[in-house]
Amino acid sequence: MVRTRSAAAALAAAGHVRINGVRIDAASRPVKRGDVVTVALDRQVRVLVVTGFAERRGSATDAQALVRDETVRPETPPGSAATGSRDTGTGRPTKRDRRALDRLQGDDD
Repeated sequence: MVRTRSAAAALAAAGHVRINGVRIDAASRPVKRGDVVTVALDRQVRVLVVTGFAERRGSATDAQALVRDETVRPETPPGSAATGSRDTGTGRPTKRDRRALDRLQGDDD
């Protein structure tokens, strides 16, 4: 969820982490197999189920194999455009376009 252990501890201390629905205040809370960990991060709530443990610290891909992500993703309605996408040539007019509009409307300054 986050890149460093200190960032994870800060999330827990700020109250953005829940284990089985109970808000935790310290990162040192123990978890067991089957626990549900809820993390509020970047305007999104992630729901993870602990499926196993590792003997040693490993890579992020190894850690992803030890949890099951049960986050509910909102469906986008069919035909809706992605946020921030725009057809070429649309959007804010350039300075040249604004001057041409001003000439067309008769606004001479």
